[in-house]
Amino acid sequence: MKIRTLAAATIAAITLVSGVANADQLDDIKKKGELVVGVLGTDEPLSFIDPKSRELVGYDVDLGRAVAQKLGVKPVFKQITLAARIPELQQGHIDLLAASLTHNKEREAQIDFSLTTFITGQKVMTKANSPIKDVSELAGKRVATAKGSSMEVNIKKAVPTANVISFDTSPQALVAMQQGKAVAFVNDEMSLVRAMVQLGDQRKDYKLLPTIISIEPLALGIKKGEAGFKKVVDDTLREMEASGKAEGLYEQWFGQKSSLKMDKRAFKFETDKVAE
Repeated sequence: MKIRTLAAATIAAITLVSGVANADQLDDIKKKGELVVGVLGTDEPLSFIDPKSRELVGYDVDLGRAVAQKLGVKPVFKQITLAARIPELQQGHIDLLAASLTHNKEREAQIDFSLTTFITGQKVMTKANSPIKDVSELAGKRVATAKGSSMEVNIKKAVPTANVISFDTSPQALVAMQQGKAVAFVNDEMSLVRAMVQLGDQRKDYKLLPTIISIEPLALGIKKGEAGFKKVVDDTLREMEASGKAEGLYEQWFGQKSSLKMDKRAFKFETDKVAE
């Protein structure tokens, strides 16, 4: 009797272990009925709080909603900081990163990426009356940017002797520059264009330096090794491209229908490869 009980317990344990081994994130998301999407919530127009509705909206938010719809589950958005993005994903606190996330070779060792969802460059803003005319002149100067961001890495590469001061969010770094705590502010070009628009009449008091310090392909972040979930995310993006929804999303948040009025979209949702 005891032998039979032991055998039954062993079989049950093997079945349980086998089930765990076969489970994947895609199964987990479907079982719980919700997709937890990590967003910044402070980086308009990618993700931000609409001042009228007080709801979270933006380009990244809409991409997260599209993946949830594809899966037939409820989207749940969780605001995170720039520095916490990848740890939150790795620790399973969120299922998907839609958080102004640059896809680069260094990060590929930590997480997987979807097809590229946006391409921008990184530039530097200074005050219009600053004697600084280009990026190389930031040597030895205080430069503000967001902590844990690719901007922080790239400005150090571009000007190794710059004194880089990091803040939790890009808006905080911009304010630091405006208050004279730094002579320059680094961000992606799209966000800098938006900042200029929001400055209104005061935009004449600021300028963008001409040099682009890096080209940034943005993508959705996926926990490493979750091939089934990555396929669903990429399939969602390919369907958006084929249907024209991807183009419409760009026009809504960046194009002529938006306050930014950026140039025509020059990329497609078609590859998850990036340059070395």
